[in-house]
Amino acid sequence: MKKSVLTTRLIWLGKICKVKYVTIRVTTLLGGIFLFSQLLLSQHTIDSQVDRLHQYAGHWVSSVHTDTDSIGKYPSIKMNNISKMDNHSLQVEVLQYKDGEYNPLLIELISYDSKSAKIIALGQNMEGIVFKGKGHFSNEKKWEMQDVDMLGDFYMQVKFDFQNFTNVLLEGFDESGTSLWETRYIKLNPKDKNIGIQLVSVHQEMLKDPVETLLELSRMGYSYVETFVYDNGTFYGMSPTEFRKVVEAQGMQFLGSMTFHNLPAYNSWESSMKWWSKCIDDHLAAGVKYLTTSNNQLKSVTTKAELQRYCDYYNAIGKLCKEKGITFAYHNHADEFRMIEGVRIYDYLLENTDSAYVYFQADIYWMDVGGVKPIGYFRKHPGRFLSWHIKDYKELGASGKINWMELFHDPDFELPTYMVTEVEDYSYPPMFSVQLAWEYLYYEILD
Repeated sequence: MKKSVLTTRLIWLGKICKVKYVTIRVTTLLGGIFLFSQLLLSQHTIDSQVDRLHQYAGHWVSSVHTDTDSIGKYPSIKMNNISKMDNHSLQVEVLQYKDGEYNPLLIELISYDSKSAKIIALGQNMEGIVFKGKGHFSNEKKWEMQDVDMLGDFYMQVKFDFQNFTNVLLEGFDESGTSLWETRYIKLNPKDKNIGIQLVSVHQEMLKDPVETLLELSRMGYSYVETFVYDNGTFYGMSPTEFRKVVEAQGMQFLGSMTFHNLPAYNSWESSMKWWSKCIDDHLAAGVKYLTTSNNQLKSVTTKAELQRYCDYYNAIGKLCKEKGITFAYHNHADEFRMIEGVRIYDYLLENTDSAYVYFQADIYWMDVGGVKPIGYFRKHPGRFLSWHIKDYKELGASGKINWMELFHDPDFELPTYMVTEVEDYSYPPMFSVQLAWEYLYYEILD
């Protein structure tokens, strides 16, 4: 029987690789944290062949067996699929582990052809055999390719089944339809650029299955998570230590948390500080390095005297955080860029909070909505910005409204310690959207 590219390629790969539901009560949700689109997730699909093909982008490795998604210390196969031509093509390199090192097994270009509306493959394996294939996605999870040699003779039919965005099962068939092999690939993107994610981006997925969601985020390349769901000592219904263990078991860290407790009345200051003290202790138990808060009451503020009371509140929280060994930062939305008595609220907060206790987490999207240029703040207030929320009007980089290259490569200020992606307006299923956000940062923006 003859062997094709995809044939020789996949026969080899096949042989090599074959050998809680949680409920949560969130007491306070701030404006802008959680958009209505989160309630319409079922409407988000991956419709185009180009976008469906892009699911195959990234770094993949073979599992220890097709029946499991477990990965060995040295996977038999590594596959690097790099997007080209505005995501219309994938440049594929497959490496095989042998004698203590990874060696090239084949190279391939897989593209969507706009003329035939088909997915076309052309490649070569290490034996010098050139192959070509043609196929399509029947839906966003099922992909079929028909391989032939350069003489047009049948080699193999290959079916791809995307179990999720980080797990794909491949199966090869001969001309009679008999299965020849199966191989499972698991996405394993690099984490060397230390990109975090705000879990509000995948809130419904976290409520449904936090363990599986965190595992997928880790495989996508995210290094750490930031939450927004602290509630009476729990995170997604889990204790601080339990949630920390779950996050770390999936290969990430739990480093940041957004927490909300409104400015207390004059006679409630002491009870508020007790709340913050317990909150900080719970986060320390979870291994969290920084806490942030934001403010949904600013619409009612009309005087600098009122604003000063917020500064006093944040100074007190920040001081308590520092004494206990955690960092505190203020997170903005758009209201902070209103003018009160001739001063911009955000400017007042920056100038009237103690830099020893209060840092800032700049939400780039909300700064843009508020009509200000973030660069000016970063230049004027060096050292005050602990973190950025890297969010766009759609998936990161898709709107063209925010100059991310300018922000990330300005020579006059240093990037913050924590860079956290966030998606709240989706063109695709949220898990695919956050994958696109990671890819944009990793490949397009960060050095």
